[in-house]
Amino acid sequence: MIEIKNLTKSFEGKPVLKDISTTFEEGKTNLIIGRSGSGKTVLIKNIIGLYQPDSGAILYDGRDITQMTKKEIKALRKEMGMLFQGSALFDSMTVLENAMFPLMMFSKESKNEKLKRALFCLERVNLREAGDLYPSEISGGMMKRAAIARAIALNPRYLFCDEPNSGLDPKTSLIIDDLIYDITKEYNITTVINTHDMNSVMNIGENIIFINDGEIAWRGNCRDIIDSDNKALNDFVFASDLFQKVREVELKEEKEEECQEQKK
Repeated sequence: MIEIKNLTKSFEGKPVLKDISTTFEEGKTNLIIGRSGSGKTVLIKNIIGLYQPDSGAILYDGRDITQMTKKEIKALRKEMGMLFQGSALFDSMTVLENAMFPLMMFSKESKNEKLKRALFCLERVNLREAGDLYPSEISGGMMKRAAIARAIALNPRYLFCDEPNSGLDPKTSLIIDDLIYDITKEYNITTVINTHDMNSVMNIGENIIFINDGEIAWRGNCRDIIDSDNKALNDFVFASDLFQKVREVELKEEKEEECQEQKK
């Protein structure tokens, strides 16, 4: 679990995060949504220790990263997995070598044990047959899965995903969503996802916060979001005609169910 308490951050006197307090729950997919420039990326960078907040606390199961030394932060990062927006695989390494990279950097296990763990992670994301291929030889969806394998190589307690479906087609995006969700449940990870993808919000949004102008303007889950009367949230989530129609159908079905209940 990660707890954020009264977090503030400014740049050149301009406030970007304003008294943010929230909890990212263990074993759940925790989503951060909001428009570009709303502050969600700055929030993620504060959480993982790339930025030092002006005030507030960031607690990893009770351990405040804002009070840690550089050595302590480095140790904590061994408990984190990172899935970057562009996958960020090393072009000169094979898929297997990419999956092994965190193990080679941080694990004290034997080379055979590292290889075994990397192969297990590739198997988990259904990529074992692609281990000898280079990133340039695989599809965008396969690159994302390879990046997930690398992110879970050290068996992290915390997983951070930055726009995991960026550049993917809708069908592949659903595969990545399901994979992140399943891994979160399987290993009881605290997963934090920064996303614009409304399919992800509706599909795996167990714990969602909506950032607007540096503040948490709404919180809930994928079921709550349909019934929200928060104008800023609705303008963001239902910006497309498709999601407006989805919401209309959901609300109509709810009213019909209420009518049926009243008749009983």
